[in-house]
Amino acid sequence: MTLCPIAVVAGCAKCPAFKLCPLKTVLGDQASPSTPEAPAKDSPKAKK
Repeated sequence: MTLCPIAVVAGCAKCPAFKLCPLKTVLGDQASPSTPEAPAKDSPKAKK
C-alpha cells in the first residue's frame, strides 16, 4: 500500500529523496529486495 504522497503522484523513482529514503519499500511503491537463497548442497557421499 502506497502511503507516501510523492509516490502516489509521481512514483518513488522520481522523488528527490529517493536515494536517501529508508522507507521506500514500506511507504512507497518500491518492491522489497528479494534475498537469493543459497544453493542446496548435495548430501555427503558415502565413503566405502
